[in-house]
Amino acid sequence: MSLVVESITKRFGRVTALDGASFSVEPGRIFGLLGANGAGKTTAMRIVLDILRPDAGSVTWQGRSNLDLPRRTWGYLPEERGLYTRMTVMDVLRFFAALYGVPEATATALVGEWLERFRVPDYRDRRVEELSKGNQQKIQFIAAILHDPDVLIMDEPFTGLDPVNVGLLKEAFLAMRDRGKTLIFSTHQMETVEELCESIAIVDRGRVVVSGTLRDVRRAMGRQVVRLAVDGQSADGDGTGWVTEIPGVRLTRRGQDFHEYAVDTQTDPARILQAALARGERVTHFEIADPSLEEVFIEHVGRRAVDEEQHHLADASAGATS
Repeated sequence: MSLVVESITKRFGRVTALDGASFSVEPGRIFGLLGANGAGKTTAMRIVLDILRPDAGSVTWQGRSNLDLPRRTWGYLPEERGLYTRMTVMDVLRFFAALYGVPEATATALVGEWLERFRVPDYRDRRVEELSKGNQQKIQFIAAILHDPDVLIMDEPFTGLDPVNVGLLKEAFLAMRDRGKTLIFSTHQMETVEELCESIAIVDRGRVVVSGTLRDVRRAMGRQVVRLAVDGQSADGDGTGWVTEIPGVRLTRRGQDFHEYAVDTQTDPARILQAALARGERVTHFEIADPSLEEVFIEHVGRRAVDEEQHHLADASAGATS
């Protein structure tokens, strides 16, 4: 049975942070929670953790209300740092482990293993305040998982990490998933979500505007993407004019290595390749793909902004004529 967030609503005074938001996460999966700043992602996470209580709606894990579950069910990596900076790395991590009843000897062994995994074994006796922001983030991650939670919830976990440490954290995610753990994280890094997540939810202004498996969400866009490169330029100067003359095809991105085109479902993407060969073009790259997650995000979040603006304009016009 999964984690089910059902129609949660949360208001802070006149501000509605969440408005009937719903999504579900299958056990043993990595789930991405996406949205712009202020969309409601952090509020949703804190409600799941029972740090905040919703005004309406419910959260269940394995069929039980989150209000009835032990704290050690959850691991939480907040966006802001929550470490005692004047303590040593080993002492602060053993302290957090003790809060969940992890014996000191067990915690010490686990800390050593994780510091080795993150390539900072010599930091165990250094004070947290002496570490870089990226290394503090790794220590914060270790603190969140020493008690072996069933569900790990992380708010922007890659903040402050360089590419090497991002790679180490991704490896840790996959290792935990392979052990049957459920991971939920928010991020603005769409390529990371595409690499790690099986399912996602996009939150916009407190509402879940789309959710499901990554594959289904992309295919629900109702179009495919073709990436095409030809050797040399055509008479139109950049090699794109003849492609966009095909019905249902439009240019979406000009790249150094290839151009990218959106293709409606009524149009066979192979027509582009056939047209290129008929023109005698030397095709060096041809690829058919689903829209990227970035395109999905812009489509759903941007479209709602446009719809609401049109609604406001219509109301203003109606008010002016009444």
